[in-house]
Amino acid sequence: MALDTDTRPAPSAVLPPALRAPLGLIAVLAAVVVAALGVMYAGHTEPGAVDRWFVEPTDDSVRAPWRGLALAVDFLGEPVGAAALILAAVAGCLLRRRTRAAVFVVVGVGFTVVVATLLKSLVERTIHGPGNLSYPSGHTAFLTALALVVALLAVGRFGLGRAGGTLLVLAAGLVAGAAMGWAQVALGAHYPTDVLGGWCTAWAVVPAAAWSVDRVADRRRPHGRPKPR
Repeated sequence: MALDTDTRPAPSAVLPPALRAPLGLIAVLAAVVVAALGVMYAGHTEPGAVDRWFVEPTDDSVRAPWRGLALAVDFLGEPVGAAALILAAVAGCLLRRRTRAAVFVVVGVGFTVVVATLLKSLVERTIHGPGNLSYPSGHTAFLTALALVVALLAVGRFGLGRAGGTLLVLAAGLVAGAAMGWAQVALGAHYPTDVLGGWCTAWAVVPAAAWSVDRVADRRRPHGRPKPR
């Protein structure tokens, strides 16, 4: 009887090693922005100077057909739309037998939403009256987080290097954040600075979640197993 090392390839990391440094830096900067905006607008009930420079938030900032498009994008952040996107992403990972990736989808997006929700209660910025907590934008945080998660998984799947991988992740985050951010401001649901806070929340949480998932998964993976000879 001899002990042979299990030579099966390790599951792909959800945070590619080449992207750890750049995304770690981005996460720190994003966290600083989230904290700074939170302190700046804590307890506010009106748009700030930066918000008014972009648009005066109202319920009719856009009209048809753009309003219909804004509502469609907004639906992706509503419970039904968000659940459908998450289930689709998880199912895709499980069909490819990538359990770690499926866990990352849930953890990465879930933690982002939880952090955004906690920040709302902590900052207590409102829009359109008491009780309508607005900072940061949960919809923007959700869609940006999902885009970042999918982009990171694509980087690992296609073996992109630091330059290509970083570019793909940045592009995904920018497109998703801009689309949902526009919809939230256009519909009068959030101030522009709420959107920026939600976007940065996703950038701060997702890399940390990816690193945590990899760390826990690697610790739980056996390094070898008995094999009869």
